[in-house]
Amino acid sequence: MSRIIIDVREPFEYATSHIDEALNIPMGKFENGTYKKKLKGVSHDDEIVLYCRSGGRAGTCAVVMATDGYTNVKNGINEASIRQAYNL
Repeated sequence: MSRIIIDVREPFEYATSHIDEALNIPMGKFENGTYKKKLKGVSHDDEIVLYCRSGGRAGTCAVVMATDGYTNVKNGINEASIRQAYNL
C-alpha cells in the first residue's frame, strides 16, 4: 500500500508552495468527479492524504472520495501539518 499526498488548492496556491511529491488536484475537480482521471490505477485502499490552506477544502474532498469508495482518506489539514506528521 502506498501513500499519495494531494494538494486540493488552486494551481496559483500550489505554485507558491507545496509538498514536493504532492499532486495538485483542485477541489473543483472533486466536485465534478474528474479528479478520478488523475488517480487512475490508484487502489481504493491506498493511503490518501489531502491538504489545503486550513483543512476545509480537504475535508470536503475527503467526503467525496469516501462516497466514491476510497477507504483510507485523511484530511492532513495544511502543508505545515503534513510536513510535521510525515517528517517531510
